[in-house]
Amino acid sequence: MVRHIPSLNALRAFEAAGRHGRMTRAAEELNVTHSAISRQIQHLEQVLGVPLFEGPKNRLRLTDAGSALLAGLVKAFDQIDISVRSVADTEQGSLDISCPGTFTMRWLIPRLYRFQAAFPEIEVRLTASSRPVDFSRDGFDVAIRVGIAPWPEGADVIDLFPEQTGPVLAPSLAAASSAGLAGVPQLHTRTRLRAWGDWHARSGQSIAAGPRVDYEHFYFMLEAARAGLGVCVAPWPYVSEDIHSGRLLAPMGFLDSGHTYVALRRASRNRKSSLFCDWLRAEATEFLKADPPMPPG
Repeated sequence: MVRHIPSLNALRAFEAAGRHGRMTRAAEELNVTHSAISRQIQHLEQVLGVPLFEGPKNRLRLTDAGSALLAGLVKAFDQIDISVRSVADTEQGSLDISCPGTFTMRWLIPRLYRFQAAFPEIEVRLTASSRPVDFSRDGFDVAIRVGIAPWPEGADVIDLFPEQTGPVLAPSLAAASSAGLAGVPQLHTRTRLRAWGDWHARSGQSIAAGPRVDYEHFYFMLEAARAGLGVCVAPWPYVSEDIHSGRLLAPMGFLDSGHTYVALRRASRNRKSSLFCDWLRAEATEFLKADPPMPPG
């Protein structure tokens, strides 16, 4: 099959201009002049025989033909980017990491400066996600997930640490309650609806529930606990710094939840993802040295 494809430089210029909505922004992205972008787009319009932009120069907008072409080009260039990155084997460029949002904020980002200091030419791009991993569909290089096996086929699995959970609350709330955790408002999150039930089953302990308060995101629930609005069941990696600093207390300690934190890497690994996973394993090993408080008795 013979493909009739115009100049790739012209297509890149148009795609960048259409995506940004301004030729000056496209010129900055591609490191060329504004006039070079304009000439490439004019050339593309001549080849295609249709206008791609319309309106005054300071307020250009896409024509119907331009909108249709842009939609296809964005997908095509994204796929080219994924294909190139899947075979690239350098210590330069971007590295796409997918992991749960609260884990990113509470555990990964506070440590990430050490990786960036060791490998300044690798740009780590973080995406918040907890959905099942499918490397044939998703464009990231490494996914951090918490759960149980089996893990997705076609992925290298790097064990990080077991998950341990326990009830946590602010010292001010603990001091104000004369009955321990009984009757204290219980905080829940829609992303982990079974957190309290699972903890009760594993600990064998029953706590007289106070008023139930639901939060949409896990991070909101943790902030509410820190603010003294109630007690929640939280994983040790999310609250370890708060426990060490005294911002939160864990009067019942932490128990294994049966889940494990893992890093999932494409089987066709590259240099950047290998470096990141090696660093991640070392950070996890160091983290394990700070054992969480054990249940009393």
